[in-house]
Amino acid sequence: MAFSAPNTLMVQGCTSDAGKSVMVAGLCRIAARAGVSVAPFKPQNMALNSAVTIDGGEIGRAQAVQAQACNIEPHTDMNPILLKPSSDTGAQVIVHGHAIGAMQASKYHDYKKVAKQAVLESHQRLDSRYQKIIVEGAGSPAEINLRHNDIANMGFAEAVDCPVVLIADIDRGGVFAHLVGTLDLLSPSEQNRVIGFIINRFRGDIKLLEPGLTWLEERTGKPVIGVVPYLSNFFLDAEDAISTAQVTNDNQDQRESLKVVVPVLARISNHTDFDALRMHPNVDLNFVAVDQPCPAADLIILPGSKNVLGDLAALKLAGWHTHIEKHLRYGGKVIGICGGYQMLGNTLADPHEIETAIGKTTGFGLLNIDTTLFPEKQLKQVDAEFIAPGFGRAKIKGYEIHCGVSQPSGERNNQLLTLSSGQNDGFINNDGNVFGTYLHGLFDEPSAANAILNWAGLESDSAADLSEIREHQLERLADCLEEHLNPDFTQSLKRTC
Repeated sequence: MAFSAPNTLMVQGCTSDAGKSVMVAGLCRIAARAGVSVAPFKPQNMALNSAVTIDGGEIGRAQAVQAQACNIEPHTDMNPILLKPSSDTGAQVIVHGHAIGAMQASKYHDYKKVAKQAVLESHQRLDSRYQKIIVEGAGSPAEINLRHNDIANMGFAEAVDCPVVLIADIDRGGVFAHLVGTLDLLSPSEQNRVIGFIINRFRGDIKLLEPGLTWLEERTGKPVIGVVPYLSNFFLDAEDAISTAQVTNDNQDQRESLKVVVPVLARISNHTDFDALRMHPNVDLNFVAVDQPCPAADLIILPGSKNVLGDLAALKLAGWHTHIEKHLRYGGKVIGICGGYQMLGNTLADPHEIETAIGKTTGFGLLNIDTTLFPEKQLKQVDAEFIAPGFGRAKIKGYEIHCGVSQPSGERNNQLLTLSSGQNDGFINNDGNVFGTYLHGLFDEPSAANAILNWAGLESDSAADLSEIREHQLERLADCLEEHLNPDFTQSLKRTC
C-alpha cells in the first residue's frame, strides 16, 4: 500500500500508555535524520512531568524529548494545553505555557471550546515553520464521555483534516479487541481517516501472530503498518507514570551501592529528576509509597509536588517526620527538590489557595526557610554551580517550575548554589546533611551528580549523561521502526508535499 506524505500526521492510541509518546519520538527522528524539518505536537496533555521551554513556558516533558528527536528546542506551541492535576477532580490549566488558573473537571469540559482555539493557533504556527508535524493524541479516541468538544484526539484530527495511525500495546493483552473496538466506536468520517495500525511491544514468534494480522486487515479493511518489538532496557523520559524498572544500566554493580529512597507523593511531579540515579551502576534507588514502611537508606530525597501542603500532610500522617529524624541521627542525608525543598522548611503558606485550601502549615523544620505560594509561577531554564562547601564547583544545567517563594528565617543556613543570573538558590543546613533547592534536573549533569553522590557517601565518577543516553536511545528507536514498519510508510515521513 502506498502512503501519502501529509504535512500533519497523528498517532492515537487505543489506551493510555500504548506507546504514543515513544512512537511520535521515533517517527520524528526518522524524519529529522532524513533532512525534513519536523516538529512534535500534542494538543492537550495531562501530566505532572513538565519541562521549561526556550520561550519561557511550560509543556509536557514528552514533547521536550520529542523536540530533541527533531533536533530542535522545545517550544510552548508543541503542547498548547497542559493540565496538571492537583486533586482527583481538579487541575491547573496551562495555556501556551502559562497557568491561567485551576479548574474542576466539569468547568474545564466547557472551557475546551476556548482551548480549541489555542490548540489550532499553535498548530497553525508550527505548520508555517516546519515541513512536517507529528501529533500525539491523549488517552483513547474511543472515550465516549470525552468526545464532546474533543481537542485531544479525533476532534483535533477532524479540525485540521489529518490522517491518523492507531497504535495498540500487545504486551498488555487484548490487542485485536483494542484495535477493532476502538475503530468501531469512531464515526464514519473518523474511521476513514485512520490509515492503518501499529502493534507495539511484541514479544515472541511473529509467525504465530500473522493469522491474527490477516484477520485484522480483512475485518477492518485497514493495513497493519508494522509490529514493533518490545525493546528491553529502553529509556526515554516518562510522560507521567513512574516506571517500575529500578535500573536501566547494564553495568549495575551492587557490591558498593548507595541506597536512595524517594517517597511517591500523591501529586509527585517531575520524577524524571531521578532517572540519572536509576541508571547509575552504584545507586539502588527505590520509589516507596508514602503509607508503606520506609526501608533503610543512605539518602532520602523529597521530590516535587503539585500539592505541596496536601502531600506534606500525608507524609506527616504516615510518620515520615519521625523516620527522617532517625535517618539523620544515624548518619543519613536528605535532599528536597522544589516542593520537597519547601517541605524541609519551617512553614508553608498558600493564602491564595493555589494548590489547596489548607492555608498554612509547619514543615519538617530541617532548613530555616518560610515559603509562601503566589499565583505567578517561576518558569526558567537555569545554569548554576555549587558554592556550598563539599561539592567543589560542580555545574548544573536545570530548570525551575514553582509558585513558591522561600525566604530565610531564624538562623541562616549556608547558601547552596549561585545562578548565572547572579542570584542564589537553595540552602544547606549547618550540619551539612540536609539541603534543598528549586532546581529540577539536579542529577542530569554528570559532574553535579557525582558531586552530590560523593556528599551522600558514594565515591562516584560514573554518573550517567542523560542527554547522550537519550540521543543513543532515539537512534536505536528510529532504527527499530525503520526495520519493522512498512517501508512505504517510513518513506512517507521523509517526503514533503
